[in-house]
Amino acid sequence: MLPAMSRPAGRIHEIEHHAADWAATRPVVSGTQGIVAAGHPLVAMAGMRMLLAGGNAFDAVTAAGFAAAVVEPTASYTLMGECVALVHEARRGRTQVLSGQGTAPALATIEAFRKRGLDRIPTGPGADAHLSFTVPGAVDAYLTLLETLGTRTLGAALAPALAYATRGFPMYEYMHRMLAIPETRTQFEIYPPGGDTIFYPGGHVPAVGNLFVQKALGNTLKRLVDAARGRDRLAGIRAARKRFYAGDVARTIGAFSERMGGFLRAKDLAGYRASFEAPARIAFAGREILAQGAWTQGPVLLQALGMLATFDLRAMGHNSPRYIHVVSEALKLAFADRERYYGDSKVDLSALLAPAYLRERAGLIDAVRAMPAAPPPGDPRRAGRAVDGVVRASRVADALPSPAADGTTHIAAIDRDGNMVCLTPSGGVFRKSAFAPELGCTLSTRSEMFVLEDGHPNGLRGGKRPRTTLVSYMIVEDGVPTTTIGCPGGDDQAQGDLQLVLNTLVFDMNPQHAVEASRFSTQTLVNSFYPRAYKPGQLNVGRGIPPSTREALGALGHTVTEIGACGIGAIVARRDPETGVVSAGADPRRPTYALAL
Repeated sequence: MLPAMSRPAGRIHEIEHHAADWAATRPVVSGTQGIVAAGHPLVAMAGMRMLLAGGNAFDAVTAAGFAAAVVEPTASYTLMGECVALVHEARRGRTQVLSGQGTAPALATIEAFRKRGLDRIPTGPGADAHLSFTVPGAVDAYLTLLETLGTRTLGAALAPALAYATRGFPMYEYMHRMLAIPETRTQFEIYPPGGDTIFYPGGHVPAVGNLFVQKALGNTLKRLVDAARGRDRLAGIRAARKRFYAGDVARTIGAFSERMGGFLRAKDLAGYRASFEAPARIAFAGREILAQGAWTQGPVLLQALGMLATFDLRAMGHNSPRYIHVVSEALKLAFADRERYYGDSKVDLSALLAPAYLRERAGLIDAVRAMPAAPPPGDPRRAGRAVDGVVRASRVADALPSPAADGTTHIAAIDRDGNMVCLTPSGGVFRKSAFAPELGCTLSTRSEMFVLEDGHPNGLRGGKRPRTTLVSYMIVEDGVPTTTIGCPGGDDQAQGDLQLVLNTLVFDMNPQHAVEASRFSTQTLVNSFYPRAYKPGQLNVGRGIPPSTREALGALGHTVTEIGACGIGAIVARRDPETGVVSAGADPRRPTYALAL
């Protein structure tokens, strides 16, 4: 090999400018002491401030989660929303799911909706948004994480968010663009005064670069800080929880809901607590993949992986027509099972993830023809038997941006000790909810995901979690979690995350390549969001999927539709178990950024 100074200039030019395998719009961000990746640089910095001050990954995610509620209110996320996470505690070698998914109010019953002549739980755009309010879960999840595994005080963890709210931050292009959607302001007008004076000062969206302040939201955060002030670390966290869930914040939330005609009351908050539980898991490519349970759509990815393990995906080629076809068909089968079996009930997940059952389901994939409609769910108790299923959905093509198109946000943090968290928060989309000026934010409308069917695993019941679309994943190697996976986007979340896992494990992509690669998503499923749209045969593809591939997919029976992104704001973070080097890739389709230490 020639010394570097002796290499031909043409060869150097080729290496620097034409190595397609290395092409990415950003470098992988790497360090040795810790990494934080989030949906906005200021959110990532909120978490990094905790690491710089000697805190751990749990402190970092708590700070970033609160900060995201301030900096990313147009990313389908509110302080009154919910979150789900995977949490790895290195010292104990323990990985747990953290559920911060809020629950249905006690007054929200199937009968209450039937009396209104409704067969689905509605939300905005429109005047029925208050009917789908859910108990806020994210705040208690953050407090629980900080209390049980963190090291910083609540005041320290909330300092970045409070500063962003009261002192402001520069308006950025993505937020400006989302506020410009006409339905956002229209929804504020339906529930006056809404957020009009905050987000449209002088009647206009603030210009990009202008300082943007949210005093009311800052006051809500300040109530938590004030409750903790003067107390020791743990007592302060508990005092803040009490004020939010059983004090004046809860009363404000309950009063607002009652005034709007919603079911949510202060007493619903008093009984809420976030919880830790064991993750679901499946083996794939010599590793284990961890996910949340069937009260989320998390097992969709696990079921799809079990089916795809029967194919030689690498030989097909990344994003080749056959690869996209097979992955999409596996997802259709997994989503059919999701619609029949998943919910916050007793779900025999071990049967749904059994290798023999998933091999049987994989056998239903036709190599040369796409399923034209949603397949029936399988029956894991009886081999070869399908369960009769009716697609209960509205064949409506929603003209507004769907949750998959704009998406929520995602946060990942890894510290020097190997502690690791990946967390997806959401809830309270402006154009779908009602804005409470006294709180400075919207309420979550996640109850829309329940079905109004007696006996269904996802049937509405007070105190129950809706089957949330929120998910996050970890890859485990030799018993140790090494990689976090997250990709916001409604029903596209599990689909985007599946492709991130395959990009990483099958195609050996680094974190940045994995998140930048073009994605696709089937819409042959019952959408989780009102009005539960169903688009049989539709396959969404990102702009990077070439015309020749689209034509080949069309020949296989897919109705190919180009969209801006199939899941947006993806993050992959990794820690090398041998060297301790941490790295992350952040999706350039959004202002997603990673910071390393």
